[in-house]
Amino acid sequence: MKAVICTTYGTPDVLRLQEVKKPIPKDDEVLLKIHAAAVTTAGLIGRKGKPIFTRLFSGLTRPKKSILGMELAGEIEAIGKNVRSFTIGEQVFGITGPSLGAHAEYICLPQDAPIIKKPYNTTYEESVAIVEGGLTALNFLKNKGKISPRQKILVYGASGSVGTASIQIAKHFGAEVTGVCSTKNMELVKSLGADTVIDYTQEDFTQTDKTYDIIFDTLGKHSFPICKNTLKPKGIYLDAAGLSTLFYMFWTSLFPHKKAILTATYIRSAKIIKKDLMALRELVEAGEIKPVIDRYYPLEQTAQAHSYVETGRKKGNVVISIC
Repeated sequence: MKAVICTTYGTPDVLRLQEVKKPIPKDDEVLLKIHAAAVTTAGLIGRKGKPIFTRLFSGLTRPKKSILGMELAGEIEAIGKNVRSFTIGEQVFGITGPSLGAHAEYICLPQDAPIIKKPYNTTYEESVAIVEGGLTALNFLKNKGKISPRQKILVYGASGSVGTASIQIAKHFGAEVTGVCSTKNMELVKSLGADTVIDYTQEDFTQTDKTYDIIFDTLGKHSFPICKNTLKPKGIYLDAAGLSTLFYMFWTSLFPHKKAILTATYIRSAKIIKKDLMALRELVEAGEIKPVIDRYYPLEQTAQAHSYVETGRKKGNVVISIC
């Protein structure tokens, strides 16, 4: 089978398309023919090896996992003799977990891996485009932020994969949503349901007199101290990327008012992730969430996909189509 191999840290040029042995499922595993995967901003870390501390998990001198990629959608091609959760031919989507390996034509996963039947009304590419942003938005806004109707929510980085999902999920829960993005992405953010859109090149939301129940910084570009005065008295600052929030998370936990929260969506049990995937599937099938896809790349152009995502200019998701 074909797979994109990464054996050293570096620029996208370190990625190589190679023929590797097709895996065979063990008794409690399924063999998944992958039809679509994703290249995400977070996923670049496994190729770059940066920030340096991430190498404690991915490998000190070179990647432990040579096939990158976590989000996927595909078809069950074979099952082990003990598998009861899936049937051959079933169309699924989800994540691989820490084993990675989605940037390939096939993968073997345990039957209890965080994958479920995909939405009936989406293609494989559309299904995989829901995963990263949808899981992150649902975890931060619903599980951590306890979002409720009529709250005022601000989403910074509103045109990215997490941002586009966050706007739609916040609107589903009845919130009044303000999206922050660049000039060229304002129409996209409006089309997703944002009540107000702020062009960050023209206006700094932290310098206005408007306040919010939840500020969700999907890019980790701000900090709790910068956003604190823009929060309502019991407001919550959610940070999807800034590690400095760990300190403020501990500090604000000691007081009953404004909170800072940072969490890792993918580092949860497969059972919990499956529950959120099921919730996402229901929202997609009900038309509450629509995938946003910026570009498609074939498997052999995965390095180009990495280069594009690394520019920081993608809108929504970048998808790898795998025949």
